[in-house]
Amino acid sequence: MAATQVVRSEWTKIRSVASTVWTLSLAVVVTIALGMLISALSRSEFDSLSTRDRLSFDPTFISFAGTSLGQLAMIVFGVLVVSNEYSTGMIRASLAAVPQRGTFLFSKLVVATALALVISMATSFAAFFLGQWMLGEYKASIGDAGVLRAVIGGGLYMTLIALFSMGVATMLRSPMLSLGILMPFFFLISNILGNVDATEKVGRFLPDQAGSRIMRVVTPVDDDTPYGPWGGLGIMALWVAAALIGGYVLLKRRDAQ
Repeated sequence: MAATQVVRSEWTKIRSVASTVWTLSLAVVVTIALGMLISALSRSEFDSLSTRDRLSFDPTFISFAGTSLGQLAMIVFGVLVVSNEYSTGMIRASLAAVPQRGTFLFSKLVVATALALVISMATSFAAFFLGQWMLGEYKASIGDAGVLRAVIGGGLYMTLIALFSMGVATMLRSPMLSLGILMPFFFLISNILGNVDATEKVGRFLPDQAGSRIMRVVTPVDDDTPYGPWGGLGIMALWVAAALIGGYVLLKRRDAQ
C-alpha cells in the first residue's frame, strides 16, 4: 500500500472514532476555560500581592494555567490513537494491510501529530487572548518581548505531550497500562520531584517541567534553572524521541497482538 494511502487510512480511523474527537474537544475547552478563570482570579488578587510576587507576575504564563488539565486530554488522545487498534484486535488487520511497520507507525504519527498541532496552536492563541482579556489592565500584548514565542511554544508543548503519549502507548499497547503510567507520571511523580528540595534538580529535567518553560516570559525571582525556554523544549523533545524510538523498535520486533 502506498504511503499516501496509509496516511488517508489513518486519517479515516482517527476521525471515525468518537473518543478521539471528544478528547481533543475537551482539551480545548478545559485549557481555555481554566486559563480564563485563573486569569480573572489573578486580576482580582493582584493588589494584595507582595513586591516579590509582583516581580514574578507573568500574565502570559497565567493565561496558560489551563494547560495543566488540558494536557490530560492530550495524553488520552495520544494513547487512544495508538492503543485503540490493540484493544479492539484491529491491529492484526492493519499490519496485514501494511506489513511495513515503519510506514504504518510513521503514517499514524504524522496524521495524529498534525491534528494535535492544529488544535493545540488554535487553543494556545485562544487561551492567551481570552486570558489577557480577563487580566484587564495587567495584561500582556502579543507584541511584547517573548510573548509570541511563549504562545507558539504553548501549542508545541501540548503537541509534544500527545506525541510522547503515542510513543509510550506504542511500547505498552494497552490503553489502561499506558494511562496508568502516564497519569501518575505527569500529575503526581513530576510534581513531587519538582517541589521537593532533594529532588528538585532532577525534576527540572522531566518532560513536562522542562517543556513548560517555553510558556514563561517572566523568569521567577531566584530561579536558577540551567536552561532557557527553547532549551527546556529541547529536553522535552529528547524525551519524545526516546519514547518514539522505543515504540518503533518494539513494534518491529513483536508479533501483532
